[in-house]
Amino acid sequence: MNLIVTTAAALMLSAILITVSFWLPLINPDQEKLSPYECGFDPLGSARLPFSLRFFLIAILFLLFDLEIALLLPLPWGDQLPTPLLTHFWVTLVLLLLTLGLIYEWIQGGLEWAE
Repeated sequence: MNLIVTTAAALMLSAILITVSFWLPLINPDQEKLSPYECGFDPLGSARLPFSLRFFLIAILFLLFDLEIALLLPLPWGDQLPTPLLTHFWVTLVLLLLTLGLIYEWIQGGLEWAE
């Protein structure tokens, strides 16, 4: 009985939310809403405008540190291996390498957005 009531409540709530999401927004399209979003650049201008490589650098740094988090996620299970000291050694080495890379970028001014 509880399963039927829970399922019915979930279906009813889903139907209400779907209905409200279609009826609630005001449909008043203006020039800003109809124009494509292009990261702050004018989408109607020339497609051959110079593109700052700092956007690319920040994206690469984000991906690098995002990958670091993905590599560190299995660490709690790595502690249960027969040699947890070896696991901690490699984790420390990876973190040290990434920290040195971040310090190098910082010193070189690669993280400065405006010159």
